[in-house]
Amino acid sequence: MDLNSDLGEGFGAWRMGDDEAMLDIVSSANIACGFHAGDPSVMRRVCEQAAERGVTIGAHVGYRDLAGFGRRALDIAPDDLTNEVMYQIGALDTFAIAAGSGVKYVKPHGALYNTATVDSAQAAAVLDGIRRYGTDLAVLCLPGSELERLAPEFGLTAVAEAFADRAYTPAGTLVSRQEPGAVVHDPDLVAKRAVTMATAGEVETAEGVLKLEPASLCVHGDTPGAVELARRIREGLVSAGVPIGSFA
Repeated sequence: MDLNSDLGEGFGAWRMGDDEAMLDIVSSANIACGFHAGDPSVMRRVCEQAAERGVTIGAHVGYRDLAGFGRRALDIAPDDLTNEVMYQIGALDTFAIAAGSGVKYVKPHGALYNTATVDSAQAAAVLDGIRRYGTDLAVLCLPGSELERLAPEFGLTAVAEAFADRAYTPAGTLVSRQEPGAVVHDPDLVAKRAVTMATAGEVETAEGVLKLEPASLCVHGDTPGAVELARRIREGLVSAGVPIGSFA
């Protein structure tokens, strides 16, 4: 099972999460590319730290929304979105290559992730941007999403992920962060959910059990106590006999 986390989400003097500590735990790093967070210095630092540890680097692309941390949906034309996805991948790949590694996959962030999960036009625009940069890049997404459904049409491999620290709707989407209980903070519960996701391929929702069968588990780097949550997830998976390794 792959463990991924959203990292490199600081900007200038502002810091978000503990990237270095998380990189000692996860097997894949979704690194912000400067649109929702991140800047050249942050991208270079986190790419170098990931490469040193053998952690796989992914481009965490988002809407151009620094003020809103990429969590506000934008009405952007598909062609413009395709170009902005290409731009972000290229920016991060520059630093990844300089660090002796390279971008191996792409994961949309925040509002773009949620929109592309259900909106075929936005999903296609994201996938077109990835394809134009390189068909060897995988796309990390929700199972059953438009991204997963359309990826083969663009010659891309979709990798299903699940969120150990987020609540799910019965439809398989993430509960809005505006709703109570959307983010799970209890370390014991998060670790238990992660093991169930990895071994049984399912998660409980308010209306029953949802089948997921993920190849990767995400723990958000900006969640309070994220490092401890990630450690508990890794320990729980290892104790359950689940090998940890990147999908890419």
